[in-house]
Amino acid sequence: MKLEWMGKYRNFLESLIHYCNIYSAAYKVEAFEYKGVTYSFAIIQVLEYLIENEERQENMSMIASRLGISRSNFTKLCKKIEEKGLITKTSKEGSKKELNLSVTDFGHEFYAQYSALILRDHFSKMFASLDKIPDEYVSLIEKGLRDAVDNAVLK
Repeated sequence: MKLEWMGKYRNFLESLIHYCNIYSAAYKVEAFEYKGVTYSFAIIQVLEYLIENEERQENMSMIASRLGISRSNFTKLCKKIEEKGLITKTSKEGSKKELNLSVTDFGHEFYAQYSALILRDHFSKMFASLDKIPDEYVSLIEKGLRDAVDNAVLK
């Protein structure tokens, strides 16, 4: 049976599926370590968004939504990250439900070490390939991926 519906995008989709499957298999596995603290891609993603949120000032629901995970999953990951000494949680003034999440100095150091490693060992080749594509085309690829997510069967 031919997979004609994919047309000229078959190889692109195969590469994307392959990447997603490998990534999802490793997503929650704490296979990495820095200064005695183990971590997974799930932990790194949340820490990354919390660092970014120091400027954005989004609430927890908004961050979870941007990550594409449930609020309860986000909360569990934040608890784990706090236990590792990478963030601190404090209640917002006047609210017991809303929390301030702050990345610790160690959390910033931890993420800097991770980002240097992942850029060198993983993303540098992909970025070099993407650098050959005009910027407006890269943004179109991003839009195509976001459109696929927005119309996903399972969310």
